[in-house]
Amino acid sequence: SFPPSSSQPLDWPGALVSPFALYSLIFFFGALFNVLAFWVFSCKMKKWTETRVYVMNLVFADFSVICTLPSMVYLLWKKSARGELCQFTEIMYFINMLVSIYIISFISIDRYIAIKHPLKARTFRSPSKAALLCGLLWVLVIIGATIQLWQKHEALCFQTYAPTPAALSLLAIFFVFTLPLAILTFCSTEVIRNLKKHLNMNSPEEKSIQKAVHIVYANLIVFLICFLPAYLGLFARFIMENVGATCFQLCVMENFSSMMRCIATSNCCLDSVCYYFVTREFHEAFLQPKASTQKTDATHPLQIQPC
Repeated sequence: SFPPSSSQPLDWPGALVSPFALYSLIFFFGALFNVLAFWVFSCKMKKWTETRVYVMNLVFADFSVICTLPSMVYLLWKKSARGELCQFTEIMYFINMLVSIYIISFISIDRYIAIKHPLKARTFRSPSKAALLCGLLWVLVIIGATIQLWQKHEALCFQTYAPTPAALSLLAIFFVFTLPLAILTFCSTEVIRNLKKHLNMNSPEEKSIQKAVHIVYANLIVFLICFLPAYLGLFARFIMENVGATCFQLCVMENFSSMMRCIATSNCCLDSVCYYFVTREFHEAFLQPKASTQKTDATHPLQIQPC
């Protein structure tokens, strides 16, 4: 989701204890939830829908982030030099976090089209178009992240003390946080506003509409909780680098960024709750496997799902 920031220097006792504990919890629950989601969406469903395409990509990205956590913690704990393991871990972490963020943005756009423009939905929405969009995303992110991270010349792993040109910093902040946040906020508010119109019309589907509104609210709130602190941390660091911060101030900012990275990484667990387990497809495939392939064919715009 964002360029890995350093936990160095960590000079006071126990500076890594809290991140280590958080990463351990994230690794355990993230692996458990994502393996369960992958099993249901890959083995219990037969028909490829937009939902399944987006969710499978999101599961793969989140699980890949989870897999980097043991080596990340080891490298931070040992204050390792920037070797091949460090470079591979940084690249894997950055690529999959960024893909995860943009898949969430695609899901919000897809919801917006389905609910705001239902007549155009058949033109813009299809499993093949979702797969093409996800494929292009993977290619662009892999190329961009690999070029950026392999050009780093830091001495220690996950260290970001070298000054970055202001233009590059602003571009990174825009594409990594500002653009996805703007997309998710706009699409979520529009979806909620349109759903609430049906509530005011005394729709017979009032309960399902209320549930849909709550799900969209929850998705937006979780995204803000996970990524907004990291976004503010990156922006604060950009300001400090350009006004001439002291060594102590930069040290404090680095440790703040380290904790914010933990919070952002927790999104890999929360995606399971927000996007997998609440979907109609997941419930039907997991609880009623024999009926799932028939029921998942229909897509009603008021039945909120990841796409």
